[in-house]
Amino acid sequence: METKIAIQGIVGSFHHQVAQEYYDQDVVVDECLSFDELVDSLLSGKSAQAVMAIENSIAGPIIPNYALIDKNNLHIIGEHYLRIHQNLMALKGQSIADIKEVYSHPMALLQCMDFLKQYPHIKLVEDKDTAETARRIQENQLKGVAAIASKVAAEMYGLEILAPEIQTIKNNMTRFVIINKENSFVPENEINRASLKFELDHKRGSLAAVLNVMSDCKMNLTKIQSLPKIETPWKYSFFVDVTFEKYEDYAKAKSLLAIMAEYFKVLGEYRNTKPLIS
Repeated sequence: METKIAIQGIVGSFHHQVAQEYYDQDVVVDECLSFDELVDSLLSGKSAQAVMAIENSIAGPIIPNYALIDKNNLHIIGEHYLRIHQNLMALKGQSIADIKEVYSHPMALLQCMDFLKQYPHIKLVEDKDTAETARRIQENQLKGVAAIASKVAAEMYGLEILAPEIQTIKNNMTRFVIINKENSFVPENEINRASLKFELDHKRGSLAAVLNVMSDCKMNLTKIQSLPKIETPWKYSFFVDVTFEKYEDYAKAKSLLAIMAEYFKVLGEYRNTKPLIS
């Protein structure tokens, strides 16, 4: 039986590229046009694991995805970084002057805003997926409409790249996480990164105390993000990522945080694969 991996988007999307790189080129994917659909695929057993974008070096963290992982008690078991190269593409034989609308995922539009501002005549339309937009243009032979997507999507769906590499920041990278219904099966001696959630009371200095514990336990705080608790006004959950050299140091920090926090949860323990930025 084939192992299926849920991705947000379709074949030719950045999620598909990550699945190919993380697993292998012949990976079987379940194409999901929303992250909610991706989670449903995993929870129902339709897919064994899933690839989910979690933050971008330009646009920042995708907060709703942290909430999805937490709400559905899913586990982060790995991560993968992908350099994002965005391209403007349309049916062959057109120029940028012919384009009246550009469709793409909101994140892709945001990443290319400096380029798009040069063409105020073009209407920007948010869509569910970069590659799916490219495919729809080809299937429906939509003239005057462009997509922002990967070079692979242009090749796969027979579109012409009108402008390559249009992302504002050339060193544009997205971090994806691999999620599973079960907890990590990475050996302890190989775990050097963790994603955590905690809630604190309103006492002065409570967050500072937690951060001091992390520092004392030799944790490197790589990200911290707050998310309001809808059911409790003015109360927040904190989502943090930490890296460390020794699992023993992390285990000590984890036991202390469980005591200090009103609520504490481990979202994932896995290998840190962040590349060096050159």
